[in-house]
Amino acid sequence: MIIRFFEKIGRFVIGHLETLGQFTILIGNTIAQLRYPPRMRHVFQQMSHLGVDTLPIITLTMLFTGMVITLQTATEFIRLGAQSTVGGIVTIAVGRELGPVLAGVVTAGRVGAAITAEISTMKVTEQIDALKVMATNPIGYLVVPRLIACMFMLPILVVFGDVIGSIGGWMVAEYYDINIYMYLHSIDTFVDVHDITGGLLKSIVFGAIIAIVGCYYGLNAQNGAEGVGKATTRSVVISIIVIFFSNCLLSMLLYR
Repeated sequence: MIIRFFEKIGRFVIGHLETLGQFTILIGNTIAQLRYPPRMRHVFQQMSHLGVDTLPIITLTMLFTGMVITLQTATEFIRLGAQSTVGGIVTIAVGRELGPVLAGVVTAGRVGAAITAEISTMKVTEQIDALKVMATNPIGYLVVPRLIACMFMLPILVVFGDVIGSIGGWMVAEYYDINIYMYLHSIDTFVDVHDITGGLLKSIVFGAIIAIVGCYYGLNAQNGAEGVGKATTRSVVISIIVIFFSNCLLSMLLYR
């Protein structure tokens, strides 16, 4: 029984190390393919599909997030006589953490799943093998356009999300008699450019994570419809976990 227990632990560790090694190889191959000019038509298609179509859900998510932050903080700040800081606090919270993280999680759920489902379907229907027969590198044809699109579009979505989140906070602040002048003056006083640019740097990393993880599980999907479903589920779960982990590291590096 003890031997079987350690065998299971060994298989678990070796399996995850193999996955990590395959991830590293995919990242290396993708970086190597970046030396060649990407097909811009494919990049723009992915930017529209992965970025523009995600804007409505990002807008709703960040609008209600800004409103909730103000609901939770305005009462306490008014009780302490610090209502003039509400706008700055909401904008800092959205710009540093909630904007990039929530945008990354929402994008992982929508975009990461779409990337994995599309590529895994190509894998099980042997379309990727057809690309290799036609001397087309699957990494350059499939992974690179999605990587560029995610890394470019997610920061743009975060900018929209930051603005919408601040507007949502102001909408609730008006209910507490915090006028727009006080709200905007608080933002101008307390918010630094680094609070916003740090969140944008995070979003670039999150975009790369979503694209690489989605493409990895798509390229390594098992045959059949069940394999496509499992690959899509794993892609979303792993993307969200890695986003939270990398957010912790980036926050320590950028804001300590």
